[in-house]
Amino acid sequence: MPMPGQSPSAWAFVALLFIGGCAAKTPSPAPWSVFPLPRSAPHDGLAVVSQPDGYGLHIFLETDTADPEVCKPRWIPDPARLFNGRGTAPFSSGLASRQEFFEAMRRQNILEAAEKELELLCAARAPEARWQWLDPPKSEAEVDPVQLPALEGAELLTNPNEELKRQKALLGENTNTDGQAEP
Repeated sequence: MPMPGQSPSAWAFVALLFIGGCAAKTPSPAPWSVFPLPRSAPHDGLAVVSQPDGYGLHIFLETDTADPEVCKPRWIPDPARLFNGRGTAPFSSGLASRQEFFEAMRRQNILEAAEKELELLCAARAPEARWQWLDPPKSEAEVDPVQLPALEGAELLTNPNEELKRQKALLGENTNTDGQAEP
């Protein structure tokens, strides 16, 4: 309602400013941020902060150097949970979901950071090998389980009862595994 001495257009202008201020978009949360976060060696981890409170993913970066001529990414779609990602001392603990990994791998800035870190990791681990980029899995159906070499007999543990019998035989004791004296 206009007051004496003020024009109705001034009130209309103030009302438009008020309505415009109310309708303005609230600032969106900070975009996903990405930075190197080593696990045990330089370039072997990537922090992805996806939530405003600093939570996110700690993606483990690994290389495949099975072919000495080529070094390529070996994708581990089971990231750790990142804590304090926007703080001074980010750390990871536990597991985050694969779905979060797949969602992160659909973002261009994360793919670029992962490629850069993996290329540097390959250069450190296999300097003579040629770098080859492989896209990460983007769904559960694209995950290839890592095939580990089969264990050989020498790498397996022996039966504890058999080991105890061998020890007693070496010591010259005539007892069975129950501690009873044998005739």
